[in-house]
Amino acid sequence: MKETRQVVKEWTVAMRLNHWSMAFSIAVLIVTGFYIADPFSILHGETVDKFLMGNVRFVHILFGIFLTFLFIWRIYLAFFSKFHADWKDFFAFTDWPNTIKQLKFYALISRDPPEHKFLYGPMQSIAYGGLMVMVLFIVLTGLILMGAGYHAGFTAIVYLFVKPLENLMGGLAGVRWIHHILTWAFILFIVVHVYMAFWYDVIFKEGTVSSMISGNRFKKANP
Repeated sequence: MKETRQVVKEWTVAMRLNHWSMAFSIAVLIVTGFYIADPFSILHGETVDKFLMGNVRFVHILFGIFLTFLFIWRIYLAFFSKFHADWKDFFAFTDWPNTIKQLKFYALISRDPPEHKFLYGPMQSIAYGGLMVMVLFIVLTGLILMGAGYHAGFTAIVYLFVKPLENLMGGLAGVRWIHHILTWAFILFIVVHVYMAFWYDVIFKEGTVSSMISGNRFKKANP
């Protein structure tokens, strides 16, 4: 008997645009960030004519500011979106029986998948909630590192607000170390996220990966 599936609207245009913009920004920030941490120069000519580090730093700061606004937009969507992707979805893990059920399913102990009472599954809510915390701290540490070299203008004003965090983190050296560690945490998240998205797509065949492009998933129709 042929399986019947129904199209379910999963993601709005705003959520998809925010997702891919944030993904692209983080990718650019990782590449430029590693160059800033360990620079190299392969251009020919006089040193005075080279400005590769300056250009890379400009791109890094530009996308860092872009990520800041994307983060603010995502928080806004979590509280004011008319769609179901709101702040309550980040707490799906508080349904402990369902969380344990998903852990057993992922560990291949049980074949029964968890109920999706929220947009995110229990483990997804932990992962994406953690991602938002990581974005918050990568933005804050980035603002500190950027503002430390400015003594006038809007950047200097922003630095006055984040400087107390610099002291709590042990000065600029501590801030830089946390910023670097968070970069590796993002890399780890990306690897696991991509793997789990494709794994979930193969197991359930609901178009999980393509849903972030089309906005639709293909779930089994109720008998």
